[in-house]
Amino acid sequence: MNLTSKLPSSGTTIFSVMSALAAEHKSVNLGQGFPDYPMNQELIAKVNEAMYQGFNQYAPMQGYLPLREVLAQKVQFLYGTAIDPDSQITITPGGTYGIYTSLTTVLQPGDEVIIFEPAYDSYVPNVLVNGAVPVLIDLQFPEYRINWEEVRAKITPRTRMIMLNTPHNPTGSVLSENDIVELRRTVEGTGIFILSDEVYEHLIYDNIPHQSILRYPDLLERSFVSFSFGKLYHCTGWKLGYCISSPALMKEFRKVHQYNCFSCHSPSQVALAEFLQNRDSYLQLSSFMQAKRDRFHSLMAGTRFTPMPSYGSYFQCYQYHRISEESDHEFAVRLTKDFGVTPVPVSAFYQNGTDHKVIRFCFAKKDETLEKAAELLMKV
Repeated sequence: MNLTSKLPSSGTTIFSVMSALAAEHKSVNLGQGFPDYPMNQELIAKVNEAMYQGFNQYAPMQGYLPLREVLAQKVQFLYGTAIDPDSQITITPGGTYGIYTSLTTVLQPGDEVIIFEPAYDSYVPNVLVNGAVPVLIDLQFPEYRINWEEVRAKITPRTRMIMLNTPHNPTGSVLSENDIVELRRTVEGTGIFILSDEVYEHLIYDNIPHQSILRYPDLLERSFVSFSFGKLYHCTGWKLGYCISSPALMKEFRKVHQYNCFSCHSPSQVALAEFLQNRDSYLQLSSFMQAKRDRFHSLMAGTRFTPMPSYGSYFQCYQYHRISEESDHEFAVRLTKDFGVTPVPVSAFYQNGTDHKVIRFCFAKKDETLEKAAELLMKV
C-alpha cells in the first residue's frame, strides 16, 4: 500500500513535545495552555444531575436547543446583536473543530487563506488538508499588530478567507476598533469570508472591549465565529464549544458537521444551558484571570526576563535577550532541563520558524504553581 500524506510537513505539535519534556524532567509546565486548578463544582454537579435525569443519548445535530437559546441571549446581552438560535448556532466538540469545519465548508482546492503569524498551530494544516493555500502575513513585532496595507497587497482573485484570532494566542494582543474599520474596508465589495477565533472571548483585560465579529452584523454575514466552553469554564478536556454564523453559511457548515461529529456530549450541554443563565459565571472571568496575569507579572519582576504586553488570553510572552543568544527552542528546552520550568518557544507558531527570542508562559495556574515557577526562573 502506498499512502500519500496530506500533511507531509506536520509532526507532533510543540505543545505535546514540551509537555512530554516537562513530564520527563518533572518541571513546572507553563507551556501547554490548560489550568491546573479545579473547575466550578456547581457545573460538575449539573452535569451529573443531567446524566441521572437521562440525558445520555444523542443531542440534536445542531446542539441542545435550550443551550443555543441561552447563547443567543448572551450574544444579545454582550454585543447587542440578535442571533437566531435555530439557524445561526451549532454546538461543536471544541473551538478547534469549529475552525476546521468552517474552513472545510468554504474552501476549494487552490483557494487562498490569509493567516497572521505567529498563529495557533492548527490553522495552516487545516487550510492545507482542504487543498487550499495559506498566505502568511507576519504581525508587526513587537506589538503584534496587523499591517492592513500589507493585507490588501496580498489579496488576489483567489483570496477566499481571512483568519482572525482575538484575544490572540500566543501573544495576548487584541483587535482594536481601528482593526475593524480596516477589516471592513478590506472586505467591502469582495466575496472574502472571515473566520474569527474568539475562544478567549472572556479573557480580555484592562477594561479593553472585546471586538467580537458578533458586534457587527454586516461582518457576521460573511463570517464564522468559533468559541470554546473549555476556555470559559476551565475544562479544556471537555472539548466543547460552538460556532455562530449567518443562516446561509451555517446551513452549509451543518452539512459538513453532520457527517463528521454529528452531535456533542449531551449531559454537558444540558448543564451549560442552565449554568450560563448566571451571567456572573462568565462576567467575572476577566477579573479572575487578570489577577493571575498581574500576579505572575509581579513574581517575574525579579527575573532577567523582559515582559511583553498581554491584553488577553491566558498567556504572557517574555523576551530573554538579556539572558541568552540561544534560539527560543534551545532556550525553552534548557529552561526545562536545567531550571525546571517549561515554556513554549514562539517560533513554533511561525511556519518558517521566525525567532524573535520570545517564549510563552501560561499563567492560568494556581498561585503556588506560579510562585514556584518564578522562584526557579530567578536563578536563570
